[in-house]
Amino acid sequence: MHEMSVALSIVDAVEEKARLEGAGRISEIELVVGRMAGIQPESLKFCFPAAARGTLAEDAVLLIEEREALGSCADCGSTFPVSFYLVECPRCRSLGVRVVSGDEFLIQSITIEEE
Repeated sequence: MHEMSVALSIVDAVEEKARLEGAGRISEIELVVGRMAGIQPESLKFCFPAAARGTLAEDAVLLIEEREALGSCADCGSTFPVSFYLVECPRCRSLGVRVVSGDEFLIQSITIEEE
């Protein structure tokens, strides 16, 4: 399951940062996941408790902000929602569209607690 490996990577990253900060535990993790990032937020939430078991993030709340995917037309400058990488501009029909948001996946913040 792809989301389990993603959850394990998240736990590794936040635990390393928390240990550097001298944390006793991680209480909250905020993620930003674009709709075109290839990650299913509900599956990730399901996998997270198993990935975090026995770590500083074991009891952490996982918050996920989903971002809509937006494309920008290089020809007319129009910005609009997209669901694919190859798309036609709805305004001028140009194929010179690039995804400008919605494919991101990042750890926005972590909340740590001292021991």
